[in-house]
Amino acid sequence: MTTYPVTDRTRLHRRPTRASYDAEVVHGILDAAVVCEIGFVHAGRPAVIPTAYVRVDDALIVHGAAKNRTLVALAAGGEFCCTVTLLDGLVLARSAFHHSVNYRSVVAYGRGEAVDDETEKLGLLRAFFDHLYPGRWDAVRPPTPAELRATLVVRLPLVEVSAKRRSGPPIDDEADYALPVWAGVAPVTQRLAGFEADARLHTSVDPAHVPPVAVYRGEDAC
Repeated sequence: MTTYPVTDRTRLHRRPTRASYDAEVVHGILDAAVVCEIGFVHAGRPAVIPTAYVRVDDALIVHGAAKNRTLVALAAGGEFCCTVTLLDGLVLARSAFHHSVNYRSVVAYGRGEAVDDETEKLGLLRAFFDHLYPGRWDAVRPPTPAELRATLVVRLPLVEVSAKRRSGPPIDDEADYALPVWAGVAPVTQRLAGFEADARLHTSVDPAHVPPVAVYRGEDAC
């Protein structure tokens, strides 16, 4: 798929020029982030839950405890609305009215589905690790059969999807450009701040030897 179809739910009415339905754009935003917010209905009431995820092909993969209410609802085919937002900068205008933020975001609608095959579950969990903690999977003990059974993996197919972006400087009223007020963009970045070794490291492990996580995925967003 090169573009996602425009539907009544994904069509942007406010600032439509900032919209994109291009799969490459959507996937680029999703691959740069690590946390999404999933909206769903539970017991007749709306709920929105943040969770880490990975994109695999044309779906988002989330996982957690087998009795997690969010995952149970989604695994049963429940409808979802999923959002991802990357904050790239604070936009400071000459007037309060025109202050804004630079960002990239994705909104997706669909229905979840459980992943039951153990081999597929392991593969998707590895993909999750490779996304959030690059290189970590091969350094740690893999899940036991019991742990795998206690883990619910859910696929959120990307069917109705749109991206929205803003970049660049503030857009002021023409008359305000004459005001003696600083205006511009304050870039926002997100990165690892270092490593703090666990006090119970095995004696053979050097506390100064950091794990093989070369890049924090969130850095790609900024």
